[in-house]
Amino acid sequence: MSSRIQQGSLNIDSTLYQLINEQVIPGTGINAEDFWQSFADILKDLAPKNRELLIKRDDLQHQIDVWHQERAGQTLDPVEYKQFLQQIGYLVPEGDDFEVTTASVEPEIATQAGPQLVVPIMNARFALNAANARWGSLYDALYGTDVISEEDGAEKGGSFNPVRGAKVVGYAREFLDEAAPLNGVSHKDVTKYSISNVSKGNTLTATLENGEEVTLIEHSQFIGYRGEASAPSCILLKHNNLHIEIQIDPSAPIGSVDAAGVKDVLVEAALTTIMDCEDSVAAVDGEDKALAYRNWLGLMKGDLQESLEKNGKTIVRSLNPDRQYTSVSGGEISLKGRSMLFVRNVGHLMTNPAIIDENGNEVPEGIMDGMITSLIAMHDLKGNSPYQNSTANSINIVKPKMHGPEEVAFTNELFGRIEDALGLERFTIKVGIMDEERRTSVNLKECIRAAKDRVVFINTGFLDRTGDEIHTSMEAGPFAPKAQLKTMTWIGAYEDQNVDLGLACGLQGKAQIGKGMWPEPDNMAKMMEAKLGHPKAGANTAWVPSPTAATLHALHYHQVSVPSRQKELRERVRANVDDILTIPLLGNQNLTAQDIQSELDNNTQGILGYVVRWIDQGVGCSKVPDINDVGLMEDRATLRISSQHIANWIRHGICDEAQVMATMKRMAAVVDEQNAGDPNYRNMADDFENSIAFSAACQLVFEGCAQPSGYTEPVLHAMRLKLKESTR
Repeated sequence: MSSRIQQGSLNIDSTLYQLINEQVIPGTGINAEDFWQSFADILKDLAPKNRELLIKRDDLQHQIDVWHQERAGQTLDPVEYKQFLQQIGYLVPEGDDFEVTTASVEPEIATQAGPQLVVPIMNARFALNAANARWGSLYDALYGTDVISEEDGAEKGGSFNPVRGAKVVGYAREFLDEAAPLNGVSHKDVTKYSISNVSKGNTLTATLENGEEVTLIEHSQFIGYRGEASAPSCILLKHNNLHIEIQIDPSAPIGSVDAAGVKDVLVEAALTTIMDCEDSVAAVDGEDKALAYRNWLGLMKGDLQESLEKNGKTIVRSLNPDRQYTSVSGGEISLKGRSMLFVRNVGHLMTNPAIIDENGNEVPEGIMDGMITSLIAMHDLKGNSPYQNSTANSINIVKPKMHGPEEVAFTNELFGRIEDALGLERFTIKVGIMDEERRTSVNLKECIRAAKDRVVFINTGFLDRTGDEIHTSMEAGPFAPKAQLKTMTWIGAYEDQNVDLGLACGLQGKAQIGKGMWPEPDNMAKMMEAKLGHPKAGANTAWVPSPTAATLHALHYHQVSVPSRQKELRERVRANVDDILTIPLLGNQNLTAQDIQSELDNNTQGILGYVVRWIDQGVGCSKVPDINDVGLMEDRATLRISSQHIANWIRHGICDEAQVMATMKRMAAVVDEQNAGDPNYRNMADDFENSIAFSAACQLVFEGCAQPSGYTEPVLHAMRLKLKESTR
C-alpha cells in the first residue's frame, strides 16, 4: 500500500500526489500550492452539495417504491402515475423553447458525422490504438472480418488468399462508386489515376483500359494528392464532409496486381474517441487513478508510448502525426491524424480513497476527475504537445450517470469552479450529457438547458438506461425478458426523443447526438446491417467497439447525409414522454420453466464472466462469451442490467434465490472453463466460499434491490479493494 502525504487539509495518496506535482503541474503555469488549495476549497463547498443530490435520489426512489407497493396487484394508471412523479419532483415542468449557445466547438463534434470509440484509459495500448483510429484501412477491415464472406474459396486462412483479396477490392471499388462516382464508369474499370489541368486548378483524371479519360461527376470531391501529378501516390477525396484516400503503389504486393496500382483505400473513421475513466475501467484507489491520469497526460502531452512484442519483434506504439497533402490549388492541406479525444469522468455517486478531506471522508471521485483531467488537458491548450487535440481551445468532458436537471446544473457549477481555479475562460470545459438515467430522459430538455452554454454531446445508451429503468420501477412488478425490452414502447420513444429534443434545442451544428455501442465485436456483417439505422435516426455519431468497427461504420456516414436527415427529422412529431414512462413489465405473459432458466443462465454467465476479471485482474471491459458463445462487450452497464434483472425476478417470484444460486454455481464452472487458457485466471468453482469474485457477483444479484440506483460500483470497488489488500 502506497504512503500518503498531507497537503493542507487534504490527505493524498503519494503516488497520485507525486504524479500531479512532478509531472502534471510543470508546464501548465499553475502553482502547486494554489492548485491544492483551490481543490480543497472546491471540495469544501461542493462535496456537501454532491451528498445532498445523492440523498435526494434515494428519497425519490423510496417514494416511488412505496407508491408501487401500495398498488401491488393493481393495473398501473398512467395518468395517476405521471401526476405522482410530478408531485414528488421527479418529473419537472418543461420550460420555454431555447437553443444552446455553446461556442468554440471542435469540427469533429459540430460539423462532421462519424463513428466514436470508447476505450479504457488505463490500457495505454488500447488508448493509442483508439487515438490512431482516425484513419482506417478499408482493405484490412474487410479482409479480416465477416463482412466479406468466406464462400467460393474466399477463406481467410493463414496466408494471403487472392480470391478473398479480389472480393475486398471489389467491395472497396463499389464504395468509391457510391461515395465519389465517376462519369459513366466504375472505379473498377480504372487503369490509372492522375491529375491533369494542373495550371487550371487540378482535375482528377481516371484512365480506362482503352485509353479513354473520365473525371468525377462532382469535381469538387477531389481536394488533394501526394506525389507527382502524373503518377500520384495518394488521391484525397471528400464526401459528406469525410475524407477518403486512394493509396497508389504499383510496387506494393496488392498494388502490383491491381490494374490501377491501388494498394489500399483509407477512410476517415473514428472522428472522436472517449478516453474512459468510468465504466470500462477498474480504478479503486490512488494507484489506479494515477495510472488513468498518467495515460491521459501522455495523450495530452503527445508522448504516450507502449511497447509490444509481435512476431518476435518489439513494436513501439505512439500517436500518429498529421497527414499532409498538396491541395488542388497547389497549396498544402494538413488533416488531423488522430481522433479528437474526450475524457469521460465518473458520475456523482462514487468516492475514492485516493484523497481524504479534512473531515476524514473520501472525496467525490467525480470532483477529483473534473479537477485533475482538466488540469492535465491544459498541456494541450498551451501547446505543450507536438500534436494538437483540441483545435477549438476546449476541454471536452463526458459526464455520465446524472439524474435530472439539478445534477446537470451541479456539473455546470463544478466546471465553472474548475475553470476559475485553473485560470481558464468560462465555458472552456465542455460537457457531454449521457441520457442514460430515467430521470434524465423524462426531463431531457431541462437537463440540456442546465448546461446550455457548454453542452457538446448527448447520447442514448440502452444498457445503463435499462438498468435504471428496472431499478426505478423495481416494485412495479416483474420485467419482461431482456431481449423483449428492446422491442417495447418505452425504448423507441426514448431513442426518438433524444434526437427530437437535441435538434429542438439547437444541437445541430454545435454538438453530437449519439447512439449506443455495437456489442458484438466479431460480428461485423450484422453491424453493417444494423448500425446504418443510427445515421438514419439522425445521430451524427455512434459507438463502436474497435478501430476496425470504426472503419466499417464510417461507410454508413457516406450512405446517409446526417445533416439532411436531421433537417427532415425536425419536422416530425416529437416523441411522447408518456411512452417513455411506460414501464416494460412482463404483464400477462406466461414464461415456461425453460424460458426462465435460459434467461438466468445467460444473465449469470455474463455477470460472472465480467466480474471475475474485474475483481481478480482489474479489467474493466471484457469480451465475454454469452450462452451461445457469441463474444459480447461487457462493462459495468451490461453488468447493471443483468444483475438488476435477476434481482427483479427474485423480488417478484419469477425465480427464487436457491434457483439463482444453483445457476450461479453451475455457470461459474462454465466461465472457469472458458478462461482455462488464461494463466492469471483464478477458478471460482474450486472454492466458492473464498472466491471474492464469486461473492461479489452474488452480492450484486441478491442485494440488487438495495444498490443505489442499481449501480454496481459500490460492490465492485469494495471487493476489488478487499482482493488487493489480500494479495499485498
